[in-house]
Amino acid sequence: MGNPRRLAAGLLLWLCLSLTALPALAQTLTLSRLADDAPAREVVAGALDARFAPARSDVIFEADTEPRWWRVVSPVDVDAGLQPHLVVRAPYQNRVTVWTGDGSPMTRGLFGDDADLAFSARALAFPLPGGVRAGQPLYLRVQSVGGTPMPLSIESLRSVHRQDLEYVTWRAMVLGALGVLTVLALGFCIGLRERSYGFLALTLLSQALFLALAGGELRSLEIFGHVPGSDPRMSRVAGMLAVIASNTFLAFYLDLATRGPVILRVLRACNVLLGCLILASLVSTSTLVPRVGNLVLLVATAGVLLASVRGTLRNERPAFFLLLSWLPMMLLTAARVGELLGWWVGPAWLIHAFPLGFALAGLVLTVGLADRMQQLRRDRDHASRLAAQDTLTGVLSRTAIIEQLQREVDLAHAQGTPLSVVFFDIDHFKRINDEHGHPVGDQSLRLVAVRTRGKLRKQDFLGRYGGDEMLAILPDTAFDNALVVAEHLRAAVNNRPLTIDGRTIDTSLSLGVAQLAAGETFERLLERVDVALYSSKSAGRDRVTGDLFSQPGDA
Repeated sequence: MGNPRRLAAGLLLWLCLSLTALPALAQTLTLSRLADDAPAREVVAGALDARFAPARSDVIFEADTEPRWWRVVSPVDVDAGLQPHLVVRAPYQNRVTVWTGDGSPMTRGLFGDDADLAFSARALAFPLPGGVRAGQPLYLRVQSVGGTPMPLSIESLRSVHRQDLEYVTWRAMVLGALGVLTVLALGFCIGLRERSYGFLALTLLSQALFLALAGGELRSLEIFGHVPGSDPRMSRVAGMLAVIASNTFLAFYLDLATRGPVILRVLRACNVLLGCLILASLVSTSTLVPRVGNLVLLVATAGVLLASVRGTLRNERPAFFLLLSWLPMMLLTAARVGELLGWWVGPAWLIHAFPLGFALAGLVLTVGLADRMQQLRRDRDHASRLAAQDTLTGVLSRTAIIEQLQREVDLAHAQGTPLSVVFFDIDHFKRINDEHGHPVGDQSLRLVAVRTRGKLRKQDFLGRYGGDEMLAILPDTAFDNALVVAEHLRAAVNNRPLTIDGRTIDTSLSLGVAQLAAGETFERLLERVDVALYSSKSAGRDRVTGDLFSQPGDA
């Protein structure tokens, strides 16, 4: 993966340089605004031209919902042969009426009866069949839903269609990618039963719904497009739901409950505020609701950015994946929110980059979440291995060796193969503890485990049954061969004394051997091999005793 700190720092530097180098929009049109509404006859006749105040750019921005008049003048002639159109980009749910030179008004909107489906949802296009003369005014009456900047330009019909095709291609790619990622995340959630994928699926779905409603992609479907799309509250609700789902997922993904409790409380507070704004949106169309929502979004974005940067500096993989995927989208979101709040006017490509950021973030986060799930599984497997291992001797624990015996008994019955077990303990182990102390006794157990494990095959199993008792499982091993293995185990210990802390300790083993009988349970097998071990101890220890029922022909 490389050094997360260097990669994150490089990515941040590149994005900062990119944003500071954004190209300014060319000032091709001169705009002025009338501060109040007025009768169309007076405005179009030019009677109120003196009351129009010059605008600072070629962008229409209305912060409230009251109708306002705008006067647009081209500094150069535009030939009618180019089939020029007045293009109002990013109209959202705004409605615009244009009076051209012939005095006939044209009203356009993305939704409802005024929608012109010959053009994409990128912009509203008003034909100027007679061309435009330098200094000729065009009058626009804007009915805004509040807080949406709309850049203006005069373009040829060829240029409008080309940009429409480009817009449709980008939007189809983004929405298609979000749809595929949503289905994948939902499938992982159901198949793996990981709720984190459910949070991710909800986030991607709500983001796709917001983009489709706000961008007008659903407008060609009457029931799904014009009805909810023409109501600005629907896209606001979808957008706020997307932020709530995103905050919930990211808090889980970054494990903020333990790694960033303060930021977690901030995100939860943002979710509560957004929930209240959703309820307010259902009963009000006030522009205050989206403006407050945008500010809450900026706070949540800053919190997530802080958590991801801090986690990346700590070499936390989830934080690195989040920074890699979310930083471009967060900066694009902040840029878009700045536009909606009227703080600045972004470049033309921002209309493509903003939704594309959602898709790229979803893709990288899907990979990052898969990486996190894999790491969690590795940690769980490691914990399972530790739980299955006896901490003192390093062999299998009592629970693990019994479970393994159950599996081997079932397998032997199913395949018809022999299975034998060897049960042994250290002779006079209590005396070792009493004379030399428990630390020496523990070390004796470890050395016996090492020596006996070295005499077994890779497919055999050795576990500590309890105290100084150990159980060896010998798959695919008949009784006679098991007796030979048991003798090797005995010799591995009593042929050479144990040397511990400069002390020499003579040690021997008592062992019992038994072979699985037809239809026998593992409990019964343990009982028989325990009886065989007891027989070895009763006969004087340091010996191997086989269970009589394991003799050939007696099973």
